[in-house]
Amino acid sequence: MSSIFSKIVAGEIPCYKISETETHLAFLDAFPVAKGHVLVIPKKETDKLFDLPKEEYDELMDFTYTIAQAVGKAIPCLRVGMSVQGLEVPHVHVHLIPLNSVGDMNFGNKLTLSPEEFIEIADKIKSYL
Repeated sequence: MSSIFSKIVAGEIPCYKISETETHLAFLDAFPVAKGHVLVIPKKETDKLFDLPKEEYDELMDFTYTIAQAVGKAIPCLRVGMSVQGLEVPHVHVHLIPLNSVGDMNFGNKLTLSPEEFIEIADKIKSYL
């Protein structure tokens, strides 16, 4: 069964895309815990991060690094945090979250943003790629 992320990759569900390669996709989290919260995924559906072959893991981390650099330049923050939980969706995904305090990585707190805010944030991050 396809995950919601596979449906996003296939274009069946829209997203606020940050960057895309042949093998990876970065997009804004639809339920962000902070402005600029980005999800980075491999397009190939794999449930668990450490089930990825080492080469694919390294490629994902390289792509994630590039996106994190852009997030850090676009969104005022002390640092960009990274989390891989993998419990919400059975498809490898890396959370990149702009952090100004320890509490900013609280997945129980979700922001509500307008479509215009999502577009503005996505465009700002993309401008640093």
